[in-house]
Amino acid sequence: MMRIIFVDDEPNILSGLRRILRPLREEWDMVFVESGQQALESLDEAPCDIVVSDMKMPEMDGAQLLSEIQQRFPESIRIALSGETDSHMIYRCVQHAHQYLSKPCDADTLVATVKRAYALRNLMKDEQLRKLVSNLSSLPSLPAQYESIMQELQSEDPSLQKIGEIIESDVAMSAKILQLVNSAFFGLVRHVSSPVEASKFLGLDVIKSLVLTTGVFSQFDASSIGEARLQAIWNHAAQVGILAKQIAVQQTTHKLLGDYALMGALLADVGKLVFAVNLGEELARAEKIAADEHRPDWEVEREIIGHSHMDVGAFLMGLWGLPNPVVECVAFHHVPAECVEEDFSPLTAVHIADAIVSADGHEDLPGLDRDYIGKMGAAERLPEWLKLYQKLFITDVEVAVNG
Repeated sequence: MMRIIFVDDEPNILSGLRRILRPLREEWDMVFVESGQQALESLDEAPCDIVVSDMKMPEMDGAQLLSEIQQRFPESIRIALSGETDSHMIYRCVQHAHQYLSKPCDADTLVATVKRAYALRNLMKDEQLRKLVSNLSSLPSLPAQYESIMQELQSEDPSLQKIGEIIESDVAMSAKILQLVNSAFFGLVRHVSSPVEASKFLGLDVIKSLVLTTGVFSQFDASSIGEARLQAIWNHAAQVGILAKQIAVQQTTHKLLGDYALMGALLADVGKLVFAVNLGEELARAEKIAADEHRPDWEVEREIIGHSHMDVGAFLMGLWGLPNPVVECVAFHHVPAECVEEDFSPLTAVHIADAIVSADGHEDLPGLDRDYIGKMGAAERLPEWLKLYQKLFITDVEVAVNG
């Protein structure tokens, strides 16, 4: 049975949660506490699968609590449930939470979020996957620049100027971000020449995504993977990311979903890089079989290696504590129907964008799960998004890819 701790200093809020979640009492072991200290004491008594915490609480606020849980009980999924609109508090909480939900939050949304989080946690508990990852000789670490930027975001007055200066400290990262911001992806009428200027233009969320991704890519030795291969994976990720972000925003008008789609798409194939460095021969054999038999690469990877690049990539993103919607994009971008999700999500946008980019904009879209897209209510807009791909990448393909 799944064990969940709900934390809120307002007794009325906890009473409301008890009432709306009562039908799930046979499935969930639920604990309701009024302070961060009580939550930690409950965790000391027994392991917990998921913690759902308010943010604005006396003595120990939600961000402090989630940070403590991250350090002491890293296997617990951390969900922030808050009515806070202060950007400083939100950035603090996002640093330590897998998922952020705004109050008021209806029961269906809360239940769906908890179930999805638990499904991802089960992926992290896969013993065979843990063994595979623990035996790999090279795994990318969370880029130092990303951590520095997150620290700046948690300061009292976050500065895009300082964030740009952090990016400038890494030559490779600076070059990649300037290449992207000056490409046809963003349609600028003038050239952007510095990371500081790029940061001010792109904004915090896009910069976070690009810094995290380029930092990950820069950790892999191109000589062991092949410069052309590394560039091809990056180009594919960048195209899928830009297209997925626009699809998500157009379908939902929700900027945060677009940001999650961008980050999820940029990191979706990081598992391929991990395989290329550590299991190059096995990966090459899997790719040859996939090409010869016209089968999906992830399907053959599971046969040859035991797990797909989706599995390994999602495991790694989960270890880093990235938001669940991002991890879902990595884990299920080829098989979205396997995700516990009933509404259009960043994963939906990434799946559509990946299918379009992989088919180079052709209408047949062999990688698309059309039944899933129909259930998400997005099938009618496919022609529109195919045209968007043509506009973004076909007419200016050389500029978009090569900068």
